[in-house]
Amino acid sequence: MKLIPSAALLSAFIVASGMAQAETTLSVLIDNNPETIAAFDALTAAYTAANPDVTFDIEQRAGGAEGDNLVKTRLATGEMADVFAYNSGSLFQALNPSETLADLSDIQGNVIDSFKPVVTSPDGVVRGIPFGAAMGGGIYYNRKIYEELGLSVPKTWAEFMANNEKIKAAGKVAVAQTYGDTWTSQLFVLADFYNVQSAVPNFAADYTANAIKYATTPAAVQGFQNLEDVFKGGYLNEDFGVAKFDEGMRMVALGEAAHYPMLTFGIGTVKQNYPDNVNDIGFFAQPGTDAAKNGLTVWMPMAAYVPATSPNLEEAKKFLSFVASVEGCNTMIGAIGATGPYLIEGCELPTDVPASVADMLPYFQTEGMTAPALEFLSPIKGPALEQITVEVGSGIRPAAEAAALYDQDVEKQAKQLGLPNW
Repeated sequence: MKLIPSAALLSAFIVASGMAQAETTLSVLIDNNPETIAAFDALTAAYTAANPDVTFDIEQRAGGAEGDNLVKTRLATGEMADVFAYNSGSLFQALNPSETLADLSDIQGNVIDSFKPVVTSPDGVVRGIPFGAAMGGGIYYNRKIYEELGLSVPKTWAEFMANNEKIKAAGKVAVAQTYGDTWTSQLFVLADFYNVQSAVPNFAADYTANAIKYATTPAAVQGFQNLEDVFKGGYLNEDFGVAKFDEGMRMVALGEAAHYPMLTFGIGTVKQNYPDNVNDIGFFAQPGTDAAKNGLTVWMPMAAYVPATSPNLEEAKKFLSFVASVEGCNTMIGAIGATGPYLIEGCELPTDVPASVADMLPYFQTEGMTAPALEFLSPIKGPALEQITVEVGSGIRPAAEAAALYDQDVEKQAKQLGLPNW
């Protein structure tokens, strides 16, 4: 009698006994922010627990321009992971989404309508689902320092600078900056858009149509001037050129700095790394010139996408359908807390949100106190902005010159997108 090799015998036994299971490993590419990592770890663990035949291989990438280039390169070469997390809005449009990304319009059942336009490609197809919470762009502050020095939350830039001067006089760092992560240098410019729109209501449309420029619009130049102001005031931490995002959140949480300009997702990092200090941080919108028009610039969440070339397209879409469900939303809240409103129908925030989140919510709850960031109203966002803002914030380039340079950077981007009038 001919013997059957042991491996073949085992395989035959598994098939005969009905034990065979098709296994899928989904590759995932995410940024290296601790909050993103924690959220995806929780989501993938929960999905595998319910679907044991699906496992995940998670890879991290850098943020900022380096991360942008990696995402574009991998999409262009067909080497993108089965699922990846990336910006919505103008940076999404720069991915040539009609060609590179899968159609996700059939898994939008729980997604709030206001999110869909920022992941809709030029052909009208929805190609992403929200990942994480909506965010405000503004300034974290250390509540203990404010209490110690008798400071009030500023409603104008002049009041903010006066606070900085008092903090500096007390021997403390007034403003943490973290240009070691270059993307963080953009906040004083990007978070100022509520104030730009208040002064020039048609700025976004005129900017997209090449009818208005940063350099010739005083309200738009102001964001660059803010960067120059805090540098010239001597308000920054000594290591601002090399410090990174995690360190900025640590500084404001532990009272090593009084302020840190940042998006509100940052509180998740504090919750993970410094949970005892999470309520020592408050938040306010970036002040403008008029206290009566004080409001918040809002960022839509990041999105999760599937490349059109994924060999595991259907399984990847099933996973993202879970991410975009109430269960997926609650999984994220359980992992990283509530850093802002989630754009999933039926996903409610807990009552015990951190103090900084409580500070942010009234802006969302009052009509006219929020405005979308420019990148959600216009497809144009120049890729060199973070390098330009590092230069201004480091005293290398003056604000007016930087605004003109950014106009040149934007022109290249507009022409690449084929926009009219450019």
